[in-house]
Amino acid sequence: MKVWIDQDLCTGDGLCEEICPSVFTLLDDGLSYVKQGSQALSDRSGSPPRATVEPEDYEAVVKASEACPGECIFVESD
Repeated sequence: MKVWIDQDLCTGDGLCEEICPSVFTLLDDGLSYVKQGSQALSDRSGSPPRATVEPEDYEAVVKASEACPGECIFVESD
């Protein structure tokens, strides 16, 4: 599974980080980003970077996507 965030739609609410802190993080710019390990993936110059989700986080990532008020979290099955 891959996941990414469209920062143009992000409201910065931080629910995703509360639900699944191993995959999502809120940065100083007030927007949420996906992360791979401990590194936030941010590249505003092109298509949003995608993080690979570990199987133990699948359920939480889907829950975060469904709870997101900005509807900006996108999940792609492998």
